[in-house]
Amino acid sequence: MNLQIQVKTFAKLTNLELYAIIKLRNEVFVVEQNCVYQDADGKDLQAFHVMISRDGQLLAYARVLPPGISYPEVSIGRVLSSQAVRATGLGLTLMTETLKFIQSEFGNCSIRISAQTYLDRYYRSFGFEPEGNTYLEDGIEHIEMTRDSTKNEKDG
Repeated sequence: MNLQIQVKTFAKLTNLELYAIIKLRNEVFVVEQNCVYQDADGKDLQAFHVMISRDGQLLAYARVLPPGISYPEVSIGRVLSSQAVRATGLGLTLMTETLKFIQSEFGNCSIRISAQTYLDRYYRSFGFEPEGNTYLEDGIEHIEMTRDSTKNEKDG
């Protein structure tokens, strides 16, 4: 499939890469999921941006936040893939690459996410476990999930 996988800080993103990220996040979270929310939350400035592209087109994306920004733990958010590549395995590649990056950048650590509940099985397949009760965020049911990589060695 000739994919290009990159991880960059905000300062290293080109204007075109940033535009592609914002565009794809809007397509998926605002338009497809019909959620009106403030995507520009200030956290992108401190994030690592995991991007999978082909022929210059962004196909999948995730945002990794260092500890202390969203949660005391490292966190992953804004996980998405373009509608055109869903059910191709690219989402599995995205999460595998994201977890490999976290391992290389932060070592064995705990990771916390706010997951849409319908993706429970997807995240469990990477060692995440639900924690607490479900809650509504932007009209969509979510649950916090955690993964302790000191206990789970399924990083790739």
